[in-house]
Amino acid sequence: MRGIDLAIDLGTANTCVFAEGAGIVVNEPSIVAFNTQKSRVEAVGHAAREMLGRTPPHIRAVRPLRDGVIADFDACEAMLKHFVRMALPGFKAWMRPRMVIGVPSEITQVERRAVRDSAIRARASDVHLVDEPIAAAIGVGMPVGEPVGNMIVDIGGGTTDIAVISLSGVVYSRSLRVGGDAMDEAIILHCKRRHKLLIGERTAEAVKRGIGSAMPLGTPTRMEVKGRHLVEGVP
Repeated sequence: MRGIDLAIDLGTANTCVFAEGAGIVVNEPSIVAFNTQKSRVEAVGHAAREMLGRTPPHIRAVRPLRDGVIADFDACEAMLKHFVRMALPGFKAWMRPRMVIGVPSEITQVERRAVRDSAIRARASDVHLVDEPIAAAIGVGMPVGEPVGNMIVDIGGGTTDIAVISLSGVVYSRSLRVGGDAMDEAIILHCKRRHKLLIGERTAEAVKRGIGSAMPLGTPTRMEVKGRHLVEGVP
């Protein structure tokens, strides 16, 4: 029987799963909601994200990864199992796909082992870890196999990877544990300090995507957001 191959971008903010012959079959937030009263997973991905900031005390919404590495092993295992089932319609217990998983270029051997072990417990038959800068460079069509320098900057939710790639290898790399999540936190802090307004992660991300810019803009942009006024305590 022909094996099943999955490529997984296990990100701090989002996780993507690519299935051979089908393309990207999963693109979901990296969030798991646990029901602590019943000791079970309540929701994963988009459904769990909708619960952020709105859950009763017995529902705990967590992000399995922090700064590009696994912060909650059990949550990561549960998330991977869920996404593998989503990626493989008609999933059966005997199915054990091969997995290629992207990881930040400068994580430790212990952190690499945590990713591998989590995938094995999610029923992977074989796990290959690839540095995210190389995966990103191949994905955008860079001539990584040629004897020329190719620079890639991969900004994720928890990390930013910078690498120079030549002849299919990494000549130089640097991984910074800062990414899109830090931008969201900066927006939350700005609204709190400047406008005395408390907003959540989802609102901060909407601001970032709606009017955020990597370069200074000639004309300031505006966006209406809703939150709770810190002084008056009302929306």
